[in-house]
Amino acid sequence: MAKLDKSVRERTDQLDALGNTTAATGKGFAIGSAALTALALLAAYLEEIIDTLKVSVSQFMSYYDVTLMNPKVLIGLFMGAAMAFYFCALTMKAVGRSAGAMVEEVRRQFREKPGIMRGEEKPDYARCVEISTVGAQREMILPSLIALVVPVAVGLIFDVAGVLGLLAGGLTTGFVLAIMMANAGGAWDNAKKFIEEGKHKDEYGEKGSEQHKATIVGDTVGDPFKDTSGPSLNILIKLMSMVSSCSLVS
Repeated sequence: MAKLDKSVRERTDQLDALGNTTAATGKGFAIGSAALTALALLAAYLEEIIDTLKVSVSQFMSYYDVTLMNPKVLIGLFMGAAMAFYFCALTMKAVGRSAGAMVEEVRRQFREKPGIMRGEEKPDYARCVEISTVGAQREMILPSLIALVVPVAVGLIFDVAGVLGLLAGGLTTGFVLAIMMANAGGAWDNAKKFIEEGKHKDEYGEKGSEQHKATIVGDTVGDPFKDTSGPSLNILIKLMSMVSSCSLVS
């Protein structure tokens, strides 16, 4: 769009590919931090309760029957694991709806302002920014409510054993899922750029080939993977731990 030299695009593509790898590394540290924070919150809660009741850890676990043979713990584990996937599904679908609204707005502007394509009129950038901002805020209401309500509901129904199972399931599954999403999303993006470079077109195809079309699909899924669902799992893990601790204390 800026009508710059072709070499500029080649350099920015290389920077983008490097940025995807660097970002995946940074997100790995971030999700590791979220996991450690969740463990620290849980440990702090247990230590406070144990000091108050003057009991040992084994006595605390025995009293609430925190074992894999307890159905409440197993239900909590499965709910925590399912929450991570359900949360990611909600955020992925939210990105799709917001992107669809953006596409419709761009098409509308092209229809009503044909001079945009000829460089005679300027697009309404403010409207596009408004769609993305309002969409992001509105679409995150349901995922946020789930992260707040589910730990409280599990605590009321399945008591402490269920909440501990919920935290364990959400922590383990959310950690692995977030790492996978951050790395897979960046890899799919870089795969598309790798084919577009055309250096190994005999082996991997070139721009416009079936392989390239497949990498475009992968990149389309990979963007919300690495930029939306993966990073948001950090918040889910931390929020669940904090709400669970508060509900357990109450």
